[in-house]
Amino acid sequence: MAEKTAFKHYSKAQSSFKPPLIANENAFLGDVYSSDKNDAEKPISCGFYRLEAGTPLVYTYTYHEMKIVVEGEFDISDETGQEVHAVAGDVFYFPKGAVITFKTKTYGLAFYTGQRSEGGA
Repeated sequence: MAEKTAFKHYSKAQSSFKPPLIANENAFLGDVYSSDKNDAEKPISCGFYRLEAGTPLVYTYTYHEMKIVVEGEFDISDETGQEVHAVAGDVFYFPKGAVITFKTKTYGLAFYTGQRSEGGA
């Protein structure tokens, strides 16, 4: 008989999880969960990204990622000249190799899922 596997739950993560500072004085990111222990070959990680007013964050993706803006706003642009003013409910796909600039005049909070190991951002 196959071993049973339980799901994971993080109650009220949007309001209770505080991602650590990762860059500049205003960019915060932290993985809530990662599948590393269950699937090291094809890991997937998810968590929250918060940017506050200040220095823009320029990030080169070394993995595929999807983000949904859950609060606030971002101005998101890429090297092709594409630019979007993102608000709550907007969903983005950032392909591996994309160079993305995140800015905000206030703050933005997004939930992400990336095809990478825990802490691999």
